[in-house]
Amino acid sequence: MRTALSPVRRGLAVLLAGVLVALAGCSTGGDEGGEDTGQAQTNTGTGFPVTVDTKFGDVTIEKAPQRVVALGWSDAEVALALGVEPVGVSDWLAVGGDGLGPWVEQRYTNPPAQLGTMEPNLEQLAGLNPDLILDTRASGDRERYDRLSQLGVPVVSVPEGADAYLTSWQDQLDLIGKALGKQDEARQLHDDLEAKFTRAAQDHPEFKDTTVAVAARTAESWGAYVNGDGRVEFLEQLGFVNSPTVQELAGDDFWVPISNERLDLLDADLTVLFPIGVEADQATRDPLYRNIPSVKDGRSVVLSDPTVSQAFSSASVVGLSYALDKTVPMFADALAG
Repeated sequence: MRTALSPVRRGLAVLLAGVLVALAGCSTGGDEGGEDTGQAQTNTGTGFPVTVDTKFGDVTIEKAPQRVVALGWSDAEVALALGVEPVGVSDWLAVGGDGLGPWVEQRYTNPPAQLGTMEPNLEQLAGLNPDLILDTRASGDRERYDRLSQLGVPVVSVPEGADAYLTSWQDQLDLIGKALGKQDEARQLHDDLEAKFTRAAQDHPEFKDTTVAVAARTAESWGAYVNGDGRVEFLEQLGFVNSPTVQELAGDDFWVPISNERLDLLDADLTVLFPIGVEADQATRDPLYRNIPSVKDGRSVVLSDPTVSQAFSSASVVGLSYALDKTVPMFADALAG
C-alpha cells in the first residue's frame, strides 16, 4: 500500500478540515428516518473470509457483505465502480441528489440513504442494518472508529500510516476491493488508470519536463501547491515538473502562500489555476494575475468547471479518470498557444 506520506502531504489535512466543514455544512445530518428502506443489490464477491489491514488493526470479513455503508470520502463511488451498491452513503462533495457526480458512469438501481459526513448519525446508520462500513478516506481518528464500531459490524478505516483524508486512490481501491471480495476488479481498475496516465504522457511528449505552477485562489489569498499534493502528483504523472521557483518556497505544508505583489512566482511553462470557493473570474479579472507572463502568453488553464474540480477533489480512481479526459486536452491546447 502507498501509505508513507511526506510531511508536505500531511498539511493537506489542515486544508481539508476547513473545506470539509464548508462542503458538509448542509449534510452533517442525514435523511429523516434512516430505516431499512431499500433492497440491497446482491454482492457476488469471492475469496471470503478476507482480512483487511487498517490503522486500527486487522479487520476480518467472514462473507460477502450485502448491506454496505460507504462513509469515507469517495468510498461510495469506488464501491459502485466495483459493482456493489451501498445502502447508505456520505455526500462529501455536496453533489446533491444521490451523491454521485457526472464522472461516475454507474448509477444506483436502489438510491441509498444519505448519511452525515463529519458526524454520521449512529441511530440512522444502525437502521440500515449494515454488514460492512467503509470509512477508508476519513479523519482516521480513534473516536470516530470507536463510535462506528459500536454497531458490531466490520469497519474498514484508513490504512496504517495514512493521514486524515489523505488515503491515496490506490490504497482506497485496494482496501475496498479486498473488503468486498472484488480484488480482481479493483486490480483491473488500478491498471486501467495507470495505463491511462501512461498513454496520456506518451501522446503528449511536450508535457515531459515542462514546468507547471499549480495555483489556487481562495476568498482570502493566492497560493501554490508543492510536491506531495495530489494536484501536483497528477500533473507529474503526466510528465510535468513542479515549478522550481515555487518548490523552493516549500516548507512543511502542502502549499505556499503567494502575496498579491509576488504573483510573478506563478509564472512557468504552464500555469494551472484552481479557484476554491470563489468564482473563476474573481481570479482571472485580477490585473496582477493577468500580468503573469504565462497568463499573458495564453499558457494557462483555469479549472472553472465545477464538475472537473469536483472530479479532481473526489481523488478516486473514477474521478481521476474523468479529470484526465477533461484536462489533458486543455493542457495541450494551452501549451500549443
